[in-house]
Amino acid sequence: MRRGLGLLLPLVLLAQGAQDPAELRQKLAAIQGRLGQVDQQLASLKKRRKGVLVEVQGISLQRDRAKAQVDGARLRRDQAQSEVQGIGREQARIHGEVLRLQGDLRRQVRWMQALGPLGDVGFYSTFRDLEAWLVRGRMLAWARLQERKRLDLIHQLQGDLATKEQTLKEVLARLASEEREAAQLQAALRIQEDRLNAFLDGLQKDETAQKQAQAELAEEAVQLERLLAGLLSKPRGDAYEAAVAFANLRGELPQPVEGSLAQGFGEHLHPRFRTKTVQSGLLIAAAGGAPVSAVAEGKVAFADYYQSYGSMVILDHGGGWFTLYTHLLGLGVSKGQVLKAGEAVGAVGDTVDGPRLGFEIRHQAQPQDPQKWLKARYR
Repeated sequence: MRRGLGLLLPLVLLAQGAQDPAELRQKLAAIQGRLGQVDQQLASLKKRRKGVLVEVQGISLQRDRAKAQVDGARLRRDQAQSEVQGIGREQARIHGEVLRLQGDLRRQVRWMQALGPLGDVGFYSTFRDLEAWLVRGRMLAWARLQERKRLDLIHQLQGDLATKEQTLKEVLARLASEEREAAQLQAALRIQEDRLNAFLDGLQKDETAQKQAQAELAEEAVQLERLLAGLLSKPRGDAYEAAVAFANLRGELPQPVEGSLAQGFGEHLHPRFRTKTVQSGLLIAAAGGAPVSAVAEGKVAFADYYQSYGSMVILDHGGGWFTLYTHLLGLGVSKGQVLKAGEAVGAVGDTVDGPRLGFEIRHQAQPQDPQKWLKARYR
């Protein structure tokens, strides 16, 4: 038993940083959801007309898929480490219980040996002496019964300890496998990242491809306006009206996510590709996976993957007012859902320039400068 316990201490130290098993399972389920969404986006991409943006998105999605696989492998490794920690604690508890029972048993045996098989059998001159001897005999019988129970329990616990040690070996084998898989997936992720960087470096030197990308971005902007126009033309009975008119919230809206301004409203020259783009909202640099919140009460009018905007959610606030949240990490809401201000829309996703949230405010499909609507501007 000491050999198994000797294994235990370094393993417990190894797993001290492991997370709560329930939390790990929840995160693994979220990663599976992300993988499913990336696969759907890749399938959707195949139906689109080929172009520079489609090619960039395809490589980016393959990289995102590899990232999710790496994250999943790391979480499965953490899960195995958490199991090691749990088994280690259980081993220590059982071992301590065995030691306690063995100590109790040794003390009881010494007492019984000192007392003799039936205690001091002698000539009892009085009934009181005889009665004391009978009591002592009953005590010995009870002590023998307790001795047997302790022995049985020790044997049972030793069997449990052997089972735990076997389980520990199996989990350690799984942990080693998860470590190997995580290393292989990390190498595959590096390949996808190198592939994306190589494509972007080539695009930076190819003026023809830059012009094509610029034209494609302009066409996507037109298509987005058409989408919003379609939302505005819905039957009057389906129109949503918030409790507080959105037009009255100018200068009072909370930030949708904590971060800094990566690109403001208006025309810009891309620093890497030297292409002119018109930013119809804000690009906010934030931590990847950071929660994104609705800035005001609204109804989800659109929640889907949309061209180079990535996963996009559009909230209808009534009166022809919309807020758009783009480049999300998957979709956490569904069409028709009503959100209050501050409720989760999704999480910050990745772009070729790093984690970003695209945030727009539109009225009758016309873009507004979101900075003028926020209580605290991005800097």
